Amino acid sequence: ENFGGNEIGRDQFICILINNRYNPEALVRKSQEARNQAYCPYSKFRVGAAVLTSNGTVFTGCNVENASYPLGLCAERTAISKAVSEGHTRFKAIAIASDLEDRFISPCGACRQFMREFGSQWDVYLSKSDGSYKVMTVEELLPCSFGPDDLRATENTVGNSKL
Repeated sequence: ENFGGNEIGRDQFICILINNRYNPEALVRKSQEARNQAYCPYSKFRVGAAVLTSNGTVFTGCNVENASYPLGLCAERTAISKAVSEGHTRFKAIAIASDLEDRFISPCGACRQFMREFGSQWDVYLSKSDGSYKVMTVEELLPCSFGPDDLRATENTVGNSKL
């Protein structure tokens, strides 16, 4: 079956979400599988991500490098963009995987801000190559952040300045 653009079996999908509760280990495994698809001919630093939407759909992504370095995409932004392109904008969790053995992979600043666009109180599973992980919220990764609410607070004044 196809769940959110990912060909996974129904049993595997159910392992990730049972009774509206998700299995972090299964989400980490999905991020590890996505890591195997990484296109990183320059850095050789493979990263995978798996994002769980509020309705239980999982979207995966990997890093995609480019010869024009700034144009590369991180795994987290790839997975979230796939979800958004399919109409999902509410998330429960994201797991991130790399080949790091001695420390947990952590999202870059741009990815932290990208995640923050969709809320600050969802879980981020930072993993090691052996599948061990620690969990933090987006808020913990990006405290005192700027987000959509900050723009809503000024929407009545932007473009309508009385200066």
